[in-house]
Amino acid sequence: MTYKVMPLKRSAANNKVRLNKAIADCGLCSRRAADKLISEGKVKVNGRIVVDFSVLVDPKSDRLVVAGKKISAVEHQYVILHKPKSIVSTCQDEFRRKNILDLLPRDLRHLKPAGRLDYDSSGLLLLTNDGALINKLTHPTHGVEKTYQVTVAGKLTAQAMDQLKSGMDLKEAKTKSAQVRLIKDDERQSIIEIAIKEGKNRQIRRMCAQLGLPVVALVRTAVSKLQLGGLAEGKWRHLTKEELIRLQKEIKAGS
Repeated sequence: MTYKVMPLKRSAANNKVRLNKAIADCGLCSRRAADKLISEGKVKVNGRIVVDFSVLVDPKSDRLVVAGKKISAVEHQYVILHKPKSIVSTCQDEFRRKNILDLLPRDLRHLKPAGRLDYDSSGLLLLTNDGALINKLTHPTHGVEKTYQVTVAGKLTAQAMDQLKSGMDLKEAKTKSAQVRLIKDDERQSIIEIAIKEGKNRQIRRMCAQLGLPVVALVRTAVSKLQLGGLAEGKWRHLTKEELIRLQKEIKAGS
């Protein structure tokens, strides 16, 4: 399923957008990556090299060439995948381990993931060729909330919950405050819901380990307004139009 990306309403005399946005909207890369390509002199507009990423272009009428390849507006596609454990969330792996694209049909293997999940974690991944959306979902300045269901060995104490909520000192920096909810527990293990707006490397595992609560299982259940729901491990589906609209509104409201 594909959707035409409708541009913001503009006057008939002005259909132009910034060059970096035009490149990102073609699904080639994020705006930040587009800025780098532009600054390196790898982008031509109507046959001329342009090194100013704030230049305005009309994607429908201007001829854009990036790294020698002509690009044009594309129909964006959006897919939710339930990544299983023991699958890498990159599009290729130097050790030739199974990756997320192996779970998709061939006609969707051009899509790129908006973020990553650890090899030992499972849950929701959004894949798309909408470079601008990927940037908004992954860049730390946008603070998109991601929710996880975490099973840990041991009993979660009130003190440990407060520490998870208020932030913890990791090696590189202190984590931001988080939303934490105890789902259920017994003497052997606890199941917790944790929502964070950042994504330091293996952050939740490191936070829990620091509290003496090693992670047994970690599942990402939501990204912003997108819910994993009952989607089975290893399965995928297209976003509905309603989901896409809600996600875009949420991101815009938070930016």
